[in-house]
Formats: sequence, structure tokens, C-alpha cells
Amino acid sequence: MANPFLLFLPIASCFLQIWASDVLFYESFDEPFDGRWIVSRKGDYGGLWQHSKSNGHQDYGLLVSEKAKKYAIAKELDQPTNLNDGTTVLQFEVRLQNGLECGGAYLKYLRPQAPGWTPKGFDNQSPYTIMFGPDKCGSTNKVHFIFQHRNPKTGKFVEHHLKYPPAAPSDKLSHVYTAILRPDNELKIFIDGEEKKSANFLLTDDFEPAFFPPKIIPDPDDKKPEDWDERSKIPDPHAVKPQDWDEDAPMEIEDETAVKPGGWLDDEPEEIDDPGSVKPEDWDDEEDGVWEPPKMDNPKCYEVPGCGEWKRPMKSNPAYKGKWHAPLIDNQNYKGTWKPREINNPEFFELDKPNFEPIAAIGIEIWTMQDGIIFDNILIASDEKVAEEYRIKTWKPKYDVEKEKLKAEEAASGFKATTLRFQKQVFAVLYKIADIPFLEAYKIKIIEIIEKAEKQAHITVGILLAVAFVSVSVLFRSIFGAKKPKVSAASKNAKVDKTDVGGRSEPKDEKDKENESGPRQRKSRRET
Repeated sequence: MANPFLLFLPIASCFLQIWASDVLFYESFDEPFDGRWIVSRKGDYGGLWQHSKSNGHQDYGLLVSEKAKKYAIAKELDQPTNLNDGTTVLQFEVRLQNGLECGGAYLKYLRPQAPGWTPKGFDNQSPYTIMFGPDKCGSTNKVHFIFQHRNPKTGKFVEHHLKYPPAAPSDKLSHVYTAILRPDNELKIFIDGEEKKSANFLLTDDFEPAFFPPKIIPDPDDKKPEDWDERSKIPDPHAVKPQDWDEDAPMEIEDETAVKPGGWLDDEPEEIDDPGSVKPEDWDDEEDGVWEPPKMDNPKCYEVPGCGEWKRPMKSNPAYKGKWHAPLIDNQNYKGTWKPREINNPEFFELDKPNFEPIAAIGIEIWTMQDGIIFDNILIASDEKVAEEYRIKTWKPKYDVEKEKLKAEEAASGFKATTLRFQKQVFAVLYKIADIPFLEAYKIKIIEIIEKAEKQAHITVGILLAVAFVSVSVLFRSIFGAKKPKVSAASKNAKVDKTDVGGRSEPKDEKDKENESGPRQRKSRRET
């Protein structure tokens, strides 16, 4: 009997071949990129590319390693990729390990270059078919999708930008960007496998400028006639300025009815030299000029209406009319706003679908202020499911690990913030307790304990209990006082006055008299 496993092998092999045929290009960066990806030697692209692991993973990628640099690197494909037959999927991962304040993290899918071109000459002028990926600087944050298309009438390439592109994630996690070009002219943009934008290459409202040029355009050679009058209103040529119109009358005049307030100090300046200022020791009159003390408000002016020369306030001039202008009347020669005549656009064309140039190379040409940008798993495929499988296999495990780590950090950060808020509230209460009048004798000691706790936050609860115990103890003593000693019967008998045989009492000394005058005063702890 034949081995079932052997029967399965041809079928599995067939599926693998079909699956592999759907992968037009794939770069995992598992191996060093030297010799396969060529760093540009053009211009000022001095940024250093590195083959490096993504933080927290064993997975390698292509790393932007320096800040504030220009970078350019390219990889020529073994065979150009045709975008005009069936579905094409462009996909890659990028992680902004240190965030991104200003810079790009997009790919350029280059069309065939001029003869003699090599990746060493790759720069921002190298023509491309599609530019795709995140770009952020200031308030600008978007995922570019730009394609260049040749006008079949003129042979010129026109650059078309996707309108209202989606925003790029601004965190430090790994993200995967996917652009799907379908044969029905539909474009889909996915971020992390979630659709963020849908567009149609042929629709006017989806790209700027629109894919099709306008059919009718203004004639660029048409000129406005010299006698064309676009003024709807003109000054009345028969109007005459009234004789009493005074164009020189000022807008404001002094208020003659104003009276200087009583107490106004005419001889006191509003500002005086600051008597407390001292000329700096290093002041050099020859180099710095004659030193003058800074000015300050004159204190004598604080309690009076004002100081210095009094002037009447200004008021609106009732005789003011301003410059005279003739009133406007309808223009009898008005012809309206001139527009050039319209003609058929010689650049207009019609197509059922775009005729994209093939992708001959993939390049990364960016300028960024941040380092730590890492590119990985660059894929060109002809099947959407293949791209999805790559996302699940290469991106999803990394993203899940990073997401869980981020959640743990946020939870720890939230707990720490809550603890700090609680500690601040506790310290505020403790300082208020230290200000209670009956704790005045212990205030300095309590404040020292609180300040120690602020420097060593982990003992906050212990300090709180200690201060509370001291406060309760002092409060208890202030209310109930110290315990009175018990007096025995023998002690009471011993205190009976001694008398002689004749029944006469012995004279008492001064201390005895004082003791008899009232109860004995109990000394406080401070007096002992």
C-alpha cells in the first residue's frame, strides 16, 4: 500500500510553487544587505545604514542609525514587475523606535532608469512609478501614495497625489503598510491589515491632479482687449466737493471743557531714578557709555491723580469729514469680468486604466531628524492573501509582543502617577496638621519628618502613621491630662495636724500656709 504522505508531497509541492509564484519580490533582511542593497554615493546622502535587530526581537532589519541625515539606498530587481496585469500588492514594515518628529519612512518603487544608471547614483531626482509610506513633520502626518504616469499625448510624466491620505501611527511599535492595486482601477491602503483608504485611479476627486486632464481649457493665447472695462461702478464725473468740506480738519481735538484734577503734581515726574540701583563694578564708561540708573515709578504719584505736565484729553472732532470722494455711479461701459475663450485641451486623453511603468528597483530616499527607523519584510506580490499571510507570519508576532509590553509600561506608569498624586495629597495634609496650634511645640520636628518622607517616598505611610500617633497623643494629654496618684488611708492620717498635749497647734511654716491656701499646682512636662 502506498504511503499517504508520499501521495501528499506532490500536492503540497504544487501549492508551494503556486504560492511562491505570487511573490514577485521579498526582502526579509535576515542576512546582511551588503552587495544586495547599494548605498547611494550621490550628493550629501551621508546617513549610515545598518543591519540591526529590532528592539526586543531577534528579527533583523534595515536601520536608519543617525539623526538629522539624508539617506539613500536601492535594490535592483532581478526582473521588472509589471503593474498592468492583475493585482499588485506593495507591502513593507517600518518601526519608529525613537518616534518621528520630522522625516519620512516611505519607499520609492523606481521605474527603469536611463542607460548607465546604477543604484550608486540614486537620489531624489531618480524617477519612480510609485512612492508609498509614512511621512511626518510638524502638523503634517500622512501615508503617501503618489504615482507618476506618462501622458500618452505629450509623453510627459505627471505626478498624482492621493487626496486625503490616512494618518500614520505615531507610536514606537512595528507597523505594516499595504497598498493593493486592483485591475478594476481600485486602490486600497491598509495599515496593520486594517483598511484605511479606498480610491479609484480614474476618479477626479481621488487624486490631485486628476488622472485625466480637463477636456476643455482656457485658450492660453487669448488676450483681453485693451478697451475691455471690468469696472461695474465708477466715480461720478459731475460730482463737486461741497464748499464747506474741510479735508484738513483733524479727527480729534482737545477737550476745552476738561479741568485739571485737584492734587495734580505738576513738578513731580512720573518716573524717577531707582535710588537702590548701583553702578556695576565692571561698567566701563568709555566702552559702555555713561551709566544711568534704571527708572522706577515715582511713589509720590501713587496717591494723586497724576504727575508731570497736565494736558487736556482729546475728543472726536465734530467738524471732521476726511478726504472727499465723488460718489460712485453705474458704469455705462461695463462689460463684466473678462475670461479667455475655451478650447479643446491638446493634452487630453482617455484610457480604461492607468498604464503604469514597471518597477525595476526599490529605493529608500529620505531625510529625517530621528534615528532608530527600521525597515523590514519588503514584499511585492500578486495575491492579497499572500500579503496577508506574510503579515500574520512576520509582523503580527512582533506587534503583539510590543503591544503587551506597552500595556504593561502604561499600567506601571499609571500606577506610579496615581501613587505620586496620593503622596502629594498626603504631604499637603501633613503640613496642615503641623500648623495646628496645640502641636506648636512639635511643629519643627513634624516638618523635619515630612521633608524626610518627601525625599524617601516609600516611607510615606509610616510617616503618616507616626504623625497621626503624635497628634492623637498630644490631643489626648491636652484633654485628659496626666493620671493622679492614688492616696492611701495611712497617708491621709499622716497629714493630720500635729498638736501638743495641751491641745495647742504647732505654728505652721510659710510653705504649709501656701499649701493650705489652695490645691497644689501640677507642673507640666516642659517645667520638669
